[in-house]
Amino acid sequence: MYLHSPLVKRVFNIDKKMPLALSQMTSLHATPTSLTTLRHCSHRTKLTCAATLSPPPWKQSRRVISVSFFLSRLLLFPNDAMAGSLIDKYVKRKKLDPLEAYVPPVILAQLQIQDLEGFLNEEKPEFEACRRQLRSGPASSLRVNIRAVAQYASDDGFSKTATDDVDRCLRALEELDSLFLRASRKDSKATVELMKSQLGTALTALDSLLQTVPSQVLDRGKAMVEVYRSASEQDADVSDSSEIQQLQSIL
Repeated sequence: MYLHSPLVKRVFNIDKKMPLALSQMTSLHATPTSLTTLRHCSHRTKLTCAATLSPPPWKQSRRVISVSFFLSRLLLFPNDAMAGSLIDKYVKRKKLDPLEAYVPPVILAQLQIQDLEGFLNEEKPEFEACRRQLRSGPASSLRVNIRAVAQYASDDGFSKTATDDVDRCLRALEELDSLFLRASRKDSKATVELMKSQLGTALTALDSLLQTVPSQVLDRGKAMVEVYRSASEQDADVSDSSEIQQLQSIL
């Protein structure tokens, strides 16, 4: 019996595209050993072909449908609703304290910065001490407090003015701090005149920002600061007053 016989083709399902190694066996007699080898080769070929097949079409179709459904759900969301559900869920704006809590510290910081002019009028200013003055007391939290005041001013319709005042004040204070540092390192270009100029810019910006505060709130803040400063200069028990206790709790 030969491999080209119709019976062998029908039994082992051998088509015309037989591998070259098997086609060379057609001139040989088919022995049981060769038939067993042929059966293993045919089985191995079927496994290899099955492994290289792509996923069934119905699986690909279901995957495309799932992706399309997900994208369609995103496209159907309104922009505002998507922003509310995604951003508002993870980002929460910090709730501000009442405006009265920010005005007195800003006024105290303004007075503290104004005191720097006395340091600069000395014959040999202590520039390191001036830098420490900018980093201590109410001045150390000035950035946070003036931004809170500016936020209230924006709510009252003074957004542009308040924002510009905050930017001018902070830039001037940063430049002033840089001048103090350079002067402490004997930089001749860091003159006292430049320092006074930046100092005046910062104080003017703070004055402009405080003008956006309602008059009643501003007057009460100034009164609290006045009582606080006078109490710190006296040895009496003025610190027991409600204004002092309230301001100390704020600071």
